[in-house]
Amino acid sequence: MKKIIIGLIVFPSLIFSQKKLTLEDAWLKYSFYPKSAQGFNVQNNGLNYVDVEGEGDAATLSQFEIKSGKKTKVLVNASDIKFNDKLIDINSYQFNPTETKLLLSENAEYIYRRSPKANYYIYDIATKKTISLCDKGKQMFPTFSKDGNKIAFVRENNLYILNLLDGAETTVTKDGEFNKIKNGWGDWVYEEEFSKADYFSWSPDGNYLAYIKFNESKLKEYTIDSYNGNLYPDKYTYKYPKAGEDNSIVTVHIYDTKSNNTITADIGTETDIYIPRIAFTNDSKTLSVQRLNRLQNKLELLFINATNGASKVILTDEAKTYVDVTDDLLFIGNKGFITSSEKDNYNHLYFYDLNGKLINQITKGSWDLIQFNGFDEKTNLVYYTSTENGAINRDVYSVQLDGKNKKQLTTKIGFNSFEFTNGYKYYISSYSNANTPPVYELCDIKGKTIKVLEDNKSLVEKLKTYNLSNRTFFKFKTTEGVELNGWMMKPQNFDSTKKYPVYMYAYNGPGANEVNNSFDPIEYTWHNLLCQEGYMVVCVDGRGTFGRGREFKHSTYLQLGRLETIDQIEAAKYLGTLNYVDKSRIGFQGWSYGGFMACNLITKGADYFKATIAVAPVTNWKYYDNIYTERFMRKPKDNNSGYEDNSPTSHVKKIKGKFLLIHGSSDDNVHIQNSMELVAAMVKYNIPFEYMVYPNKNHGISGGMTRMHIYGKMFKFVKENL
Repeated sequence: MKKIIIGLIVFPSLIFSQKKLTLEDAWLKYSFYPKSAQGFNVQNNGLNYVDVEGEGDAATLSQFEIKSGKKTKVLVNASDIKFNDKLIDINSYQFNPTETKLLLSENAEYIYRRSPKANYYIYDIATKKTISLCDKGKQMFPTFSKDGNKIAFVRENNLYILNLLDGAETTVTKDGEFNKIKNGWGDWVYEEEFSKADYFSWSPDGNYLAYIKFNESKLKEYTIDSYNGNLYPDKYTYKYPKAGEDNSIVTVHIYDTKSNNTITADIGTETDIYIPRIAFTNDSKTLSVQRLNRLQNKLELLFINATNGASKVILTDEAKTYVDVTDDLLFIGNKGFITSSEKDNYNHLYFYDLNGKLINQITKGSWDLIQFNGFDEKTNLVYYTSTENGAINRDVYSVQLDGKNKKQLTTKIGFNSFEFTNGYKYYISSYSNANTPPVYELCDIKGKTIKVLEDNKSLVEKLKTYNLSNRTFFKFKTTEGVELNGWMMKPQNFDSTKKYPVYMYAYNGPGANEVNNSFDPIEYTWHNLLCQEGYMVVCVDGRGTFGRGREFKHSTYLQLGRLETIDQIEAAKYLGTLNYVDKSRIGFQGWSYGGFMACNLITKGADYFKATIAVAPVTNWKYYDNIYTERFMRKPKDNNSGYEDNSPTSHVKKIKGKFLLIHGSSDDNVHIQNSMELVAAMVKYNIPFEYMVYPNKNHGISGGMTRMHIYGKMFKFVKENL
């Protein structure tokens, strides 16, 4: 499950700021959405960058010198990129590895969250010729070989290779079939819960293409009705494995581009497993495969011989709870590899040789590594982002491979991230905090700013014309002695002698934080609008969130919803002790996992919450997918009490306050079945509630006037009931 991000930005109130926020500003005009540094890419040499200048057919892709910022040449004119006399949008460009060609796309459509298919084109910069990647249907995940001469892609569940030297298309697989076999493309649950949809990998020399075959024939199906004005609803049926149900049988294969032969890798005899990652090492004849058991508490790194499929277990990471799957795996020449683990109670980096023997632990301390940013072999420096300055902040550090000479590279308190260029001579930084929109800069490795890519000054100036509330951070201890992080926003005309109603908001899913010292523009107007109407807005990260070590994050294991509900109730009780809070008027709103929390708080927290709004909630984890659910809860047959005791449907008789339930009818992630089961339980006991279903809308419930409508309904509900 991935959270629906609902955040805010805030700025100091100014004496002459008279404008008021409206829902139209947020959901029709998107008036306060910040700019990013799109179109900017550093080239392979690490000394030049390219950027799109201009618009439409007058646009150009130009090259600049990083050090001076001087334009050196125009690489491509947008007017030259044509196929069948039709211009292809240059803004969709990607370079091939040798930077001699551009990959462009049009007419993209998303199947699921991470699986777009589109019409792709390849433009040769030297010859100015454009070819279609394929004319037999839209393609997915086009990926160049390292030499840039071949490109692999998925079409209709099969894998293909286009040779760019002679234009020949090779069929790698032929057995792909909807709802049965997927080659190189993960099934729905892999895509959603392992955050990856493409499952194929080129060897460094381009001679081998490894891929995973997903046999989902035995998976049970879920059908979604679509209401499109037809006499009978359209139906979409897809494979969705719920908790405790069968998964796809996965096999790993390696295709030899020279012999056109395919071998099957030995990944063991147990088939009830996951293969969340595959990638070639620096040796073209060695494929790395990550094998995860069904309980997700044992992750093994296998090396596969690309010529015969033989395998060897190199490294094993085990836990009593679960082991996270990440992309923290980097091979260092032929010396070894860097990976991360929570095995010392905090997430840190470790350096192993190619036989899996630990050379040394690279990072240490009572804080979590959030991102492994890279390794510079010339300087022997490892770069990473962590919560060393608190779970609400992110800072970037460097440290030697042996763990010595650690240095903090960031100087501003808030959310920092660095993207390093090839050669590690430069990096692109982004920075924001709770009250500052993002600033993107190109810097040299010593931290000197070479160019400000985007500072969002126009947005800052625009927001000065509005009277907005500041987000301020706080901490408090629960009655169990657990310290929790939170932020609050007070009404713009706050008077400490008055008492205010409180609108609480949270997600609180495992490893997902909302109390962040970062700029989050998606729904900041919503929270400011509530402050404008005299409400306080408060967010608290309860147990299960991350950045504070394994024990805090894993404390909710086998009992999703229990400790999180306790912590949100404790937050409401704490707020009730503040002189300016009306403890009889505390409400809560959440989406997805946050919707699950809203359902629990109007039931188990009925004595503390006057009203809640649940959007797209899980109402019993047995209805949700098996990878996410079993990671934290195991199978229903092995943990029945964990499922039922923390299901809102088991506690509907406790409801006292006002409850608004919202769901999209075409939610492929959290099925509307969840809300229907909760509705049935409430009707059974004659519990009053409000219910809104958005036809043909998925988990994000957006598009057209939808967000305007949903927040208008929520606003009305809050005004009438809180």
